[in-house]
Amino acid sequence: MSIVVLVGAIAALLIVISLSEPLATRLRLPFSVVLAVVGALLGSGAVLLQASDLSNNFDPQALAVLSLPIRSSVFLYVFLPTLLFQVALGLNLRRMMDDWVPILVMAVAAVVVATIFVGAALQPITGLSLLACLLLGSIVSTTDPSAVVSIFRNIAAPQRLTRIVEGESLLNDAAAIALFGFFLTFVMAGVPNPTLRDALVGFPTLIFGGVAIGWVAARVGLTVMARMPAHPMAQVTLSLALPYVTYILSERALGASGVIAVVVAGMTMNLMGPGRLAPAVWSYLRGVWDVLAHWAGAFIFILAALLIPRLLGDVHLWDVVLIGVVTAAAIAARVVMLWGVLPLLSLAGLSPRVERPYRVAILWGGLRGAVTLALALAVTENPLVPPEVKRLVGILATGFTLFTLFAQGTTLRWIITRLGLARLAPLDLALSNQVIAVALQNVREEVAETLREHELDHDILRAEAKRFGERLDKAVARAESAGDIPDRDRVTLGLLALAGRERDLILEGFRQQLISPRLVEQMLSDADRLIERTRTGGRTAYREAGRQALGYGRWHRWAVLAHNRLRLSGALARMTADRFELLLNQRLILRDLHSYIDRKIRRIHGRRLADLLHESLRRREEETATALEALRLQYPGYSDEIERGFIRRTALRLEEHEYDLLHDDGLIGRELHLTLRQRIGAERARLEQRPKLDLAVQKSELVRQFPLFADMTEDQRRRLARRLSTVYVQPGEVLIRKGDAARNVFFIASGAVEAETAGQKLRLGRGEMVGQLAILTRRTRRAQVTAISHGTLLRLDDARFKRLIAGNPGLRAAVEESCRKRGVTLDLSEIG
Repeated sequence: MSIVVLVGAIAALLIVISLSEPLATRLRLPFSVVLAVVGALLGSGAVLLQASDLSNNFDPQALAVLSLPIRSSVFLYVFLPTLLFQVALGLNLRRMMDDWVPILVMAVAAVVVATIFVGAALQPITGLSLLACLLLGSIVSTTDPSAVVSIFRNIAAPQRLTRIVEGESLLNDAAAIALFGFFLTFVMAGVPNPTLRDALVGFPTLIFGGVAIGWVAARVGLTVMARMPAHPMAQVTLSLALPYVTYILSERALGASGVIAVVVAGMTMNLMGPGRLAPAVWSYLRGVWDVLAHWAGAFIFILAALLIPRLLGDVHLWDVVLIGVVTAAAIAARVVMLWGVLPLLSLAGLSPRVERPYRVAILWGGLRGAVTLALALAVTENPLVPPEVKRLVGILATGFTLFTLFAQGTTLRWIITRLGLARLAPLDLALSNQVIAVALQNVREEVAETLREHELDHDILRAEAKRFGERLDKAVARAESAGDIPDRDRVTLGLLALAGRERDLILEGFRQQLISPRLVEQMLSDADRLIERTRTGGRTAYREAGRQALGYGRWHRWAVLAHNRLRLSGALARMTADRFELLLNQRLILRDLHSYIDRKIRRIHGRRLADLLHESLRRREEETATALEALRLQYPGYSDEIERGFIRRTALRLEEHEYDLLHDDGLIGRELHLTLRQRIGAERARLEQRPKLDLAVQKSELVRQFPLFADMTEDQRRRLARRLSTVYVQPGEVLIRKGDAARNVFFIASGAVEAETAGQKLRLGRGEMVGQLAILTRRTRRAQVTAISHGTLLRLDDARFKRLIAGNPGLRAAVEESCRKRGVTLDLSEIG
């Protein structure tokens, strides 16, 4: 086939793809179903034409177009890396980490269960070996949930549920292809079957090798991209090469899973890219990959559909029965996961509760697509696979895919409508009515202002004003008819609007380069969590999610442990610096939200609700200010440097904006404008290098500020600082439990704790100690001590505490005084 004919065929397919998308919208069918129908029709037409006498009237080049050289390698090496990399690049991975258990179960476990169900169902009635049937099971186990995900987004399904389905779509391809490669080695004739030892060693190597290669490849790629910030085109071009180099290197050179390597590379780029690339470059890169993935997904579907007539060329009636068996087994496996495993995960608190209508939608939306056809094609092309296995795999995999596309895909939207998922929830319906009413009022005011500046026909103006007024009256009447909505639900609506605006402000700050790229993903994840939990839990959940965003995170304890035990402070220093910057940005955003309440929410929901929202916002401001003040107390001097950097970045953004205005107005030329922006870029890059946080120096400074240690010499304080370990606490965290053995005493550097004993509560704050009484009286703990705010404590074990008292008269007197306040008299003069 000449290059001209090949380019013409690709152009023709692009035209077909572009016309199929609006056709799918018009027919209210999934895009993939329309592509499959078109591809199957084109493939059938080509087969019929080549078999007829009409083929003699066509040019040989035209006949070559009808029989495009479509091989499995085209799918696996050209299109699959693009699809997998883009999906991994576009997921909200930080939010998906909250649901990693159900995602892994629905992806990996579901693939294994479907493989076993299909293999066990086919083996008794086909006469093939169990391994050959399991190979077919692995081929048909991977799902393409793009149709159900797109419909879930259109009907505003819970974001958490949509994320689980998206995560499943990313990982089940990798799991299914890994299983496919594993079982294929057992089926090929002339190849020694792997032993159990080979399987136990080879399969983990396949998986973990792919993970390692993907991570290293992405890190190397990002390092190179970060070293050429002035060349965004080169950065994007390098990102295009990354998945292909990773895939080929894994599959051909290192014997690992190329699919898993590409997925891990995309996830690594997703997590680290925003912090290493400029915001504009990152947005441009994501846009390019979105277009590439759209093309790749469409091509892989339509080319796979072209193969359907060839794969079904030798089908018999018994094959139709076997297709029914595969269909029943695959659906049964999915039922087991959705109605058996998933509810157990929900009961264990590891997964959100998925309502029955959504489970039915996920079940019926488990379509099979191009990946299944591509794997089946790879089997039929393999000369080492026995002919009977080739035939059965090709027919059953293709027939099952057609059933899911044409039976399930065409009825999926109808099923979702019948389940009642397409209707707006009462809260959303009430909100839409009120928003429309307020929006039309704003439009009327703006139109009236505009008309004052133009001379238009008064009769036309009056007629249009009357027509618009009638529409406005109807909208206001609908909004007022929702007055029976409970106040609790109205508060939820207001908080949802507030949380949505908070997310918009984070994105706006990122675009203006006021929020660091390394923090924007975390802040957006916190905002998404705020929205989701508020939707399900209302005002209480809003407060809890806000407090959780102020927490130290799951990795902070490990960083503290590495610092205290191993003297490795790099991770803790980075987290602390990030926390400073995050709290500063959070405080500014919360302040801006007050004006949003007055300008927008008050007009929709009224004054009373606006006051409640102001109150909730002020509480979050106070909690943020407390957390920020705790950091300032904990790291004196360092917080000043962080705040200076924050102010300088803000000033740079404003300066850059002024230069842009001067350039747009023609007051400065392009060369000067470029030079000025380069200077600002260099200064901004310098500011991104935050001052070093020496945690050892900071702990010594904390010890120096304690009045309890005022009588100690500088050398004594330095030695004490080395013996103290730092403890970071969150509200509600229990430091000391009643009945435990007394082993440590805590000195409060920042924050506050509450000690409860015999029904009485005592609050202790900065500069005080807690836990010393039980150590000195040699009794078990009689009080329970709980943190009531974010804070930092210094911990000392009992033996060192007693030695410290023995050598420090001032501390000994302070301890005796604290014991007297609790009604206990101790003479500590003989301790030591």
